[in-house]
Amino acid sequence: MNKKLPALGLATVLALAGCGGNLDSDDSGSAAAAYPERAVTLLIGQDAGGSTDLIGRALADPASADLKQPITVQNRPGANGAVAAKELAAAKPDGYTIMVFVGSLAYITPLAVAPDQAVDINNYEVVTGISQDDYVLIANPKTGFKTVQDIVAAKRPIKYATTGVGTGSQLTSSLLFAQAGVNATAVPFNGGAPALTAVLGGQVDVAAVQLGEAKEQIEAGKAVPIVTFAEKRPTYMPDTPTATEAGYQVPVQQSRAVVAPKGTPKEVVDRLRTAFQKSFGEQAYKDFNTQRLLTPNEVDGATLLQQWNGSLQTYKDMVAKHNIDMGGK
Repeated sequence: MNKKLPALGLATVLALAGCGGNLDSDDSGSAAAAYPERAVTLLIGQDAGGSTDLIGRALADPASADLKQPITVQNRPGANGAVAAKELAAAKPDGYTIMVFVGSLAYITPLAVAPDQAVDINNYEVVTGISQDDYVLIANPKTGFKTVQDIVAAKRPIKYATTGVGTGSQLTSSLLFAQAGVNATAVPFNGGAPALTAVLGGQVDVAAVQLGEAKEQIEAGKAVPIVTFAEKRPTYMPDTPTATEAGYQVPVQQSRAVVAPKGTPKEVVDRLRTAFQKSFGEQAYKDFNTQRLLTPNEVDGATLLQQWNGSLQTYKDMVAKHNIDMGGK
């Protein structure tokens, strides 16, 4: 089943600059040793108040205390983080401009755009992995849907909200409905909050959103959890089956990392990693993860690249297998 989804206009925002200018070889050592001497800018490629923004801000204060310099958060929303990624790629590789990079931009958005428009995580220096989000498919209670089989048995066209083209929300739903043989139409929104609102307001039947975004509405009985797309049932949703348990292979997660421009000196990358490890160790940040239903993924750069490059290949293979057109071309 070939699901046509709206194309994403990224041509103007994904013409990534190269790796930026390199530091002069005579000065790089002394500059790295003195780092940081001034404030660091942390770019967020999503709107203020969203999950990625909240994560970045939760990390910034403890890390800035360790660096003894402010970390200034600046939001650059657009194209699932591609606007911010373009700005980062063009920044001087000196550690003073970094970014919270969402994994879906690296391993899902490339499925929806032309190869020359895709953002390649290998063109950046990964400072550290941060955490992972699981997705949950929720329904408006008025639909009567409680299981995927209920959706299949309805034998009618289904409207599902996504958080945008090239996102994990889109991919999870597309894979699920393709495997289930459901006639489903995507309705893209700009983020989890409006997608959730569309479900609650009955504009769509279902939506795949991040667990932390849906938790409050699920607990209030305003949204019904159908399946999660986690590898195993989350401890905080023990009564909701995974898609795998329901008979569908949809191994999709959101992930985040702190990255710097390509060519940033190793000493600077290591210093930043040390600072963010300070954040990871703070009890307030651990509590934040628990409250937002986030799974720590505080791995080093090499491990993160292995994870994300592997996910990209996995999702490419699955999209091809199920004949899904992520870009609507």
